[in-house]
Amino acid sequence: MQIVCVTPTSTSSRGFSRRMFLASLLGVSFPALAAGEERRPRQIKASAILTSDPVRPDPASWMDTMLTASWLGHSTVLLNMFGTRVLTDPVFTGQVGINVLGMFVIGPKRVSAPALSLGELPAIDVVLISHAHMDHMDLRTIEQLDRNLTLILPAGTADLVEGMGFADVRELDWGEATECAGMRIEAIEVNHIGWRYPWEPDRSRGFDYGRSYNAYLLSKGGRHVVFAGDTAYCEFFRPLGERLPRVDLAIMPIGGYEPWEQNHATPEQTVEMCNQMKARYILPVHWLTFASPSEDLLEPIVRLRKALADEPERIALDALGQTWTLPEDSSERTGEE
Repeated sequence: MQIVCVTPTSTSSRGFSRRMFLASLLGVSFPALAAGEERRPRQIKASAILTSDPVRPDPASWMDTMLTASWLGHSTVLLNMFGTRVLTDPVFTGQVGINVLGMFVIGPKRVSAPALSLGELPAIDVVLISHAHMDHMDLRTIEQLDRNLTLILPAGTADLVEGMGFADVRELDWGEATECAGMRIEAIEVNHIGWRYPWEPDRSRGFDYGRSYNAYLLSKGGRHVVFAGDTAYCEFFRPLGERLPRVDLAIMPIGGYEPWEQNHATPEQTVEMCNQMKARYILPVHWLTFASPSEDLLEPIVRLRKALADEPERIALDALGQTWTLPEDSSERTGEE
């Protein structure tokens, strides 16, 4: 059965022009930029969180016999999956965007610092990059990573790290899988765009050789984790619910939908996608790190809590730096033998 996304994928429905690219970097909406108007973010209501001491995870205390994860900021998650240490979309710089001659960066600044610095991370086995957008594939961060780890990239993006000296760089196209550090990693199609610059060939526009964009299914020890990267609503996760007994943890984006719902799922849509893949727990990312022009910093998590009001225990964590461990009774909760 062919699985199709509900959100239209035509060029006209996706941000693709140079104007839209600059708008996304400057933090204003496309209509405002086109009209020459000044758009300011709505009042940030998370000042108490942003000014308080962040929760600091302690990965040195994590057990290699458990599945443990911590949200470090934006789409960056540190995961220990039964001894395999994974880092997703690592962004540790204070500002993302275009690096101008190494002197300054044009792009959005963080409003919340990472829960850990790069120097505080444990040895990493695998780094997953979902797509080439600058808030997910931060080259200044990647340049500081250990060259002996394995770097997993979407198809058509390895050129961006060429010459950095990584010993093991692997591109995965949709449906392809690889084994690494005792873990199986499978690339899954999502509903997004892959270009780093809007004039580049992109899979979403029908260029099979263009920059792609992935979610990933991680499997080890009979357990399964999905890292969705970035996606608008789609049904590409539904087959996971049909072929797996469950997904133990779904790391899913919940923010950035306003005014870009054509590229970013709302919290309610995220819950629907998690239900399709039979995800037991949801770790929400892609919020609270970069301010949106028309989305309060806390709005995504408020809406997610409301959407899961009847089963709040499914939210693995809801604050920056929190740590979650798969409960030992999770098999009983999912009805497995």
